[in-house]
Amino acid sequence: MDELQNAPKQFCENIRLGFSDDAFFMAMLSGGTGTVYAMTPQHAKKLSQYLAHNIKKYEEANGEISAEWVEGVQSPIQSADLSGGKSEGDSEGGADSGEDSDDER
Repeated sequence: MDELQNAPKQFCENIRLGFSDDAFFMAMLSGGTGTVYAMTPQHAKKLSQYLAHNIKKYEEANGEISAEWVEGVQSPIQSADLSGGKSEGDSEGGADSGEDSDDER
């Protein structure tokens, strides 16, 4: 745990996920920068389990976290950053373009 305590920290504003036949990809975005991590399906499943375990421990100590995941909803700032300055409602590459941004391969 000391390694985690001493590691540099950056606030993550948005997370994007995608997958291929043999890997999962997780992009952690902050402002105009981001880091993409690739992992095996087994490691992605372990990450999911580890997060669920730690969220449960957090909620037992601090109360329930009020959050609801809604498919396709992003921070407006990140939407503009990711689409080269266009928001989700713009005609090019926006919500009406038929592109599914959660299935990035």
